[in-house]
Amino acid sequence: MSEAPRTQDGGGAAEGGPRLAKGPKLIQGIVTSAKMQKTRSVEVTRLEKHPKYGKFLRHRTTFKVHDEKEESKEGDTVVIAETRPLSKTKRWRLVKILTRSAAGLELVVPGGEDSAVVAGEPPAEGAAGGSS
Repeated sequence: MSEAPRTQDGGGAAEGGPRLAKGPKLIQGIVTSAKMQKTRSVEVTRLEKHPKYGKFLRHRTTFKVHDEKEESKEGDTVVIAETRPLSKTKRWRLVKILTRSAAGLELVVPGGEDSAVVAGEPPAEGAAGGSS
């Protein structure tokens, strides 16, 4: 006799609704701060319906997350899992990085620094068309 997996109430939209009874709670969020050593701040946004008016309200929760390898950067979309208390405020750990932020990438211009003009900066002295 085979049974379907039992679920338990996740408590809200942030936890992903019903989940399997065994295993850690998984949440998806965005890294908002990567200034601490091995610790990241991850913001989780959820929608909740107002009980009387029915309008959907956006609520945010910020979690302190343990990142052992320090591989996540600000703006990355990550999956975190609930774990035992690691410090006074840290009870989550990084599971995986879903998408990288574009802010962490550097622009590489072929031909070196002298051949390209970077947007927003005036051309260097002695370059292209200046008479002294």
